[in-house]
Formats: sequence, C-alpha cells, structure tokens
Amino acid sequence: MDAGHEAQPAVAHRRRCAVRRPGVGVSTAASPSAARRWGRRAALAAAAVSGLWALLVALLWWRQEALLFHPRPLPAEHRFEVPADAHEVWVDVPGARLHALHLRLPQPRGVVFFLHGNAGNLDTWFVNTGFYRAQNLDLFMLDYRGFGKSSGRIESEAQLMADVRAAWAQIAPMYAGRQRVFYGRSLGTGLAAQLAAELQPELTVLVSPYFSMAALATEKYPWVPGSALRYPLRTDLALPRVQGRVWMAHGGRDTLIPPDHAQRLQTVQPRAELLLVPEAGHGDIHQHQRYLDALAAALSR
Repeated sequence: MDAGHEAQPAVAHRRRCAVRRPGVGVSTAASPSAARRWGRRAALAAAAVSGLWALLVALLWWRQEALLFHPRPLPAEHRFEVPADAHEVWVDVPGARLHALHLRLPQPRGVVFFLHGNAGNLDTWFVNTGFYRAQNLDLFMLDYRGFGKSSGRIESEAQLMADVRAAWAQIAPMYAGRQRVFYGRSLGTGLAAQLAAELQPELTVLVSPYFSMAALATEKYPWVPGSALRYPLRTDLALPRVQGRVWMAHGGRDTLIPPDHAQRLQTVQPRAELLLVPEAGHGDIHQHQRYLDALAAALSR
C-alpha cells in the first residue's frame, strides 16, 4: 500500500506535466496561424499596391492629353503683333477650326512649315520672322486644337496627324516646285518626321527631338507600361523613311529631352546632320547664334 501511495503522486506529477506540455505545443501550433495572417496581410497589401498602380495607369490613359499638351487659348478678337506680311489663316478640319499665321514674301524660294512644341500658342511661337525673311522663305505656323484661337481639343495621335496633313494640304499648291522645309520643335519633331516620311520634302528640320515619345515616357515614368501610351510618336520609325536632307539640333543642357535622343536618331538615319549646342537648354536654343548660323546654312543649301 505504501508503495502504491507513493506511486500516485508521481503519476499525478507526470499527468500535470503532460497537461503543461501541450502549452508549448500551442505556441508551436500558433506559428502556422500567424504565418497565414501575415500572408493574408501581405496579399492585401500587394493587392492594394496593384490596385493603386492600375488606377494610376487608368488615369494616365484617360488624362494623357492633360499631361502632354499645355495649350494657352486666346480670345477670337486677339490681335497678334506680327509684321504686315504675316497673315491669319484658318484651316477647317472635322470638328474644329484651326488657326495659323502665314508669313508671305513677294517671291519666296520656298516655305518653312513649322510645327511647334506642346505649350503656349502662336503669340509666343511665331518669332524670328526676320530670320526667315533673310532666307527668302515663307513661314507657316499652326496652332493645334485648343491652342491659341484654334477650337476643339486634341483626342488622339491620329487626329493630330490628320490636322497637320490638312494644314499642309491647304498651302501646298502655293509651293509646287519650290523648297519645302518641314520643321518640328520639341513635340512637333515627331509630327514633322511622320509628315516628311509621307511627303518627302527637300529638307526636314528637327530641333530638340525625341527618339520617340514612348522612349521618353519610359525614361520619365518607368512604372508605366508602354501599352498605356496613346501618343507613342515613333520618330525613330519615321525618320529612316525620309529620303531628303535631315538637319537636327539639340541643346547640351536640355534636361526635358536629353541630347542623347538626337544622337540615337542619328544612328537610325545616318545621313542626318546633328548640331549640338553645349550651352543651350530646351527652350532657348533658338536664341543662340551658333544655332541660327548653322540653320541658315542648312536652309540655303
């Protein structure tokens, strides 16, 4: 009996230990549960980030025009401070009426069809008329939809190109047999290159060009998929198809469109001449005498 009574506490002790040990097991069993909770939280966080990314891409898709184009409208009664031989011209296109200024000389040897950048209007772009007069070249400059006195709004690259074609078609008969210069500046370089590939002018001038708008967007916004860009403006595909002379200029201090874009374009069109103006930025290259002298030489050939 004594031995039996002595054995009972030992059994009880082992039972108590057996009861306590599962506590350790509970902690071990909790780890998979915690891992699942963390997994769910991580999945929710990833879904939130993915949703935010998708929302930003969707906004970029629908609001792309607001990011790319910065027009400054003008009232219909606005008077331009231009020489007497510069005339206001209207180009009717589907859904809009486009406004342009046309410098017309008595006996020009040709015309510079100028496609300007993505901001402002003709009030600030139609400058240096004396320079073109000295070259005995007319100057035609168009305001895109929503810019200056032009009505409507830009809705697609196809529409933008159709407007440019319509403007050129309206004045082209005046310059049959004369020098045709398609000039693009910044945004306008992609448009000028595409028009030149279609119509083969004697000279194509691209100032501060981009390799393509798609390439520039990838540099500025690497998180945006290429499929979200509705204005790829593939200068790199158009320029190799241009058969006439190509002259390009770029500012060495251009941070908006780095000069390597022009250098890369020269690799796809080796015949193109390229002038780098080290001290010029993006918006002031036309103020540098080196640029003006080189452009005058290109226009005179």
